[in-house]
Amino acid sequence: MTWSILARDEQGRFGVAIASRFFAVGALCVHTRRGVGALSTQALMNPLYGPRGMELLAQGRSAQQVVDTVTAADAGRAQRQLHVLPARGAPAAWTGGGCIAWCGHRLGDDFSVAGNMLAGPQVVEASADAFLSTRGELAERLLAALAAGEAAGGDKRGKQAAALRIQADEDWPQLDIRVDDHAEPVQELQRLYRTSLERYQPFMACLAGRRDPVGVTDRAQIEARIERFARERGEPR
Repeated sequence: MTWSILARDEQGRFGVAIASRFFAVGALCVHTRRGVGALSTQALMNPLYGPRGMELLAQGRSAQQVVDTVTAADAGRAQRQLHVLPARGAPAAWTGGGCIAWCGHRLGDDFSVAGNMLAGPQVVEASADAFLSTRGELAERLLAALAAGEAAGGDKRGKQAAALRIQADEDWPQLDIRVDDHAEPVQELQRLYRTSLERYQPFMACLAGRRDPVGVTDRAQIEARIERFARERGEPR
């Protein structure tokens, strides 16, 4: 009842963007872990796939081994869809025979797209093509992919929810925004992303982290960094 795209960039970040005619689709479908990978569990999704899949990837299993292991242990696998992108190596996907048409996936070198109950294969193809042709930040490429998939028909039942997560080099997401219930969820997600650029993203970069256990605590310095972030993006303050 969903389509999503997983991707990684040359900086080692992972990103996931997802949309569906289902309430709060970003709550349980999307899973990421620093230095490990990303996955999305879909269709009649199994929330156990997320923690187990991340654990197996962290142990050094390939994406295909993760898919094979978690689906083999699930008697309901015919109703599931799963795709997995590791930190290194090829992605892998499973679309069970009981998933509702149109359903399928497309795998690339550094990304995967998967969906079910879609208007047609053009949704997955448009999402992948838009991701590959868009330049810029990983989040912006993922949002372009979602928008292209929606323009190609999206979820054949309609629209309701969307989410975007970027996992960088901390144990929490660099960005994690969700639209749980909205008439135009992809457009609203794009608006939230633009809003995050105003203060949220540069502020998050000032927080304590793995390489700086204190972070920036001087409020004037924080404001200066926010101003610099805006200038570097060519945005007025």
